[in-house]
Amino acid sequence: MTTPTVDDVRDLRARLLDRVEDRLDTLLRTERERWARVDPRACVPVDDVAALVAAGGKRLRPAFLLSGHLAAGGDPDDRRAVDCAAAVELVHVGALLHDDVLDDSDLRRGRSTAHVRHLRDHLHHQWRGEARRYGEGVAVLSGDFADILADRLTTELPPEVRTIWNAFLTEIVIGQQLDVAVAARSVVDPELSRWIAVCKSGRYSIHRPLLLGAALAGRSDLAPVFERYGESLGEAFQLRDDLIDLFGDSDHTGKPVGLDLETHKMTLLLALAVRRDAEVRALVEQPEWDVPRLRDRLDALGIGDVIEERIGELVADAVNALGHPSLDSGWRDELAAMAHEVAYRNR
Repeated sequence: MTTPTVDDVRDLRARLLDRVEDRLDTLLRTERERWARVDPRACVPVDDVAALVAAGGKRLRPAFLLSGHLAAGGDPDDRRAVDCAAAVELVHVGALLHDDVLDDSDLRRGRSTAHVRHLRDHLHHQWRGEARRYGEGVAVLSGDFADILADRLTTELPPEVRTIWNAFLTEIVIGQQLDVAVAARSVVDPELSRWIAVCKSGRYSIHRPLLLGAALAGRSDLAPVFERYGESLGEAFQLRDDLIDLFGDSDHTGKPVGLDLETHKMTLLLALAVRRDAEVRALVEQPEWDVPRLRDRLDALGIGDVIEERIGELVADAVNALGHPSLDSGWRDELAAMAHEVAYRNR
């Protein structure tokens, strides 16, 4: 049997990702037709979810899920893998809708966020009640709707895969709750901040999708490999997000930058800076952050270079985790390439 090359595995995954797109399009079109027969206003959650799906995004989580499935020898024709990949993308869309409300973000993928659009509709039409409450409430419901659709796509998962799915969903909520609580209470705890970052971002973006894919292929023996790879790459993924928020350009990223400091987020980047510098620690221990001074201090520390070095170490550890003998060289090379793409992206 010929060992697949990187081009082989990429072509196979690309075909499955096309099927994921078709699954999402068909599901959302069917839902819209269903609820339009009740009342056009019932379509709002469907339209909010569809708008974010149509806006593109990296499809990172479906790509990792399918990679985990195929690298573990899973059947490319297993419909459950495609459905599960579509489901993790819907969970991501739901998380984005909720995150934008929690962060009071104005932009997502280059357009106004759902809660802002609904707020403006309320103001424009002079409807009753509070416009902000209406906008945020509708966006939360749309995020819930994305989660419901995702759960519907996973009803055929075997019990052992369903256990991973449940952990995937739970970690997102708990990680987000701790993120909000730490920001509100000005908690300076680098280890807790690292756990939050890995839990609410790294595990749900990389580690859990890989495990879901491998478990669907019946390969629980690959769990330690994907755990080490996913945990290291997940931390690198979050550090890159932190750098983009601190130094990025919203015209390029399609979302606001600088929100983390403005909203008192104890990011992984900031937690590492607190460890290194007493002045940064003193600034974040204040009830109200002096954001310009804090940003200047982070610049003076050369925090960008520090974080780049840490990202390099994490990527190396993720790649080293791929030495499992049952992983084909094509998939080892592809997962290594994905690690570099994720860690060194610019948006």
